[in-house]
Amino acid sequence: MWTAVTLWVWVLVVGFAYALAAAHSIAAGGSPAAWIIGAPLLYACAIAAMTAVYFALAWIFRSRRPRDLQLGPGQTLRLVWWEFWALAGAAPRMMFYRALVPDPEPTRVDVPVLLLHGVLCNAGVWRRLTRFLASRGVPGVYGLSYGPPLASIELFADQMEAKIDAIRAATGARRVMIVSHSMGGLVARAYLRRYGAGKLARVLTIGAPHHGSVHAWMFPGTSLSQLRPGSPWLAALGSERLDPALRFVSLWSWHDSMVAPQLSSRLAGAIDVPLAGIGHNALLRDPEVFAQVLGEIEEARAAPAR
Repeated sequence: MWTAVTLWVWVLVVGFAYALAAAHSIAAGGSPAAWIIGAPLLYACAIAAMTAVYFALAWIFRSRRPRDLQLGPGQTLRLVWWEFWALAGAAPRMMFYRALVPDPEPTRVDVPVLLLHGVLCNAGVWRRLTRFLASRGVPGVYGLSYGPPLASIELFADQMEAKIDAIRAATGARRVMIVSHSMGGLVARAYLRRYGAGKLARVLTIGAPHHGSVHAWMFPGTSLSQLRPGSPWLAALGSERLDPALRFVSLWSWHDSMVAPQLSSRLAGAIDVPLAGIGHNALLRDPEVFAQVLGEIEEARAAPAR
């Protein structure tokens, strides 16, 4: 809710100021077409600037990559373009998240799925994945929009516990599978430390900064301070071992644009699934990532039958 409200306020304030400036210019003889074209261009320039800053930090603090994973000019352009495109579409999806990613009607599902978003986001970022899963006939997919965005990850873990109980009541399931992106992976681990793995079927983290990211220094707030490399909170979390009985998968990209160093996504005890040529937000629109998620869900739901 908080992220959506903040975005709506920004859009209304900036839109009103832009409309006033346009009206004043047009009244003085300016071109209406220039102002109409200028609005999306202004938005695109803002997203491009954000993308450039994120990639610059990710490159400066990058992990050393294997030689066969070095990208050529064409691959680099594709990497940057798809990350820009993913970021450009994120704000509208988060503004309309309630309509785009609603919880399903209560129905029997043996292993429902709970999606956990990253920092400063909400469940709207999962729109593409939920559409993909729906097209494959996957029922019982739920989203959690926790907050306030700058609060402690420990609070988000408590909200995750309440959501899991609500999902279990709605589906009759004993266990829930977790699919998370970015900070959502740390929320899942904070949950495991506090509540254990008894209600979880498996955990899949996507682009999670398990050991922090330098990008967390760009913003204030408790959750961001917890995500900074070397923070006391991360150190305490890292002292906790994963439950060997719980399948925990860490899927990440060597070219992540918001987790730096990128090897921060490797976690002792987790199944390591590295990808290449995909930016941080583009992970949530990538066909290879979708295939991995679908495979984990299908395996999780087949496991009880075996």
